[in-house]
Amino acid sequence: MKTTLLSVTTGRRDTVHDITGECRDFISGEGDGLLHVFVPHATAGIAVLELGAGSDDDLLAALRDLLPADDRWRHAHGTRGHGRSHVLPALIPPYATIPVIGGRLALGTWQSIALVDINVDNPDRNVRLSFLGGA
Repeated sequence: MKTTLLSVTTGRRDTVHDITGECRDFISGEGDGLLHVFVPHATAGIAVLELGAGSDDDLLAALRDLLPADDRWRHAHGTRGHGRSHVLPALIPPYATIPVIGGRLALGTWQSIALVDINVDNPDRNVRLSFLGGA
């Protein structure tokens, strides 16, 4: 298995950060297999969705509605509403697996791979990319 760790700075605001290019570069030259994308953080997720055209803003708006940054959260350290960040991975999992065919990501026409981060207390993230080649 081939693996690498990406360092991503998401800033101190809710964000949907496109990592498709880094994923594409990582599997370049490989054959068929699976790319596994994993964020080893309790407060971030990986999503496969259309980016741009407002979809990323729509996702963040939906997350603000579902997970408001207020004082309702029992997990209450850090900035106001920090507990919502710990609920995020139940809605947007910390991983995704994408088929690789002939060294290319087998994504749909408008699909991208994104790191979703609503934890404004931690602007520095790691993303583990792992390629498992076919036999």
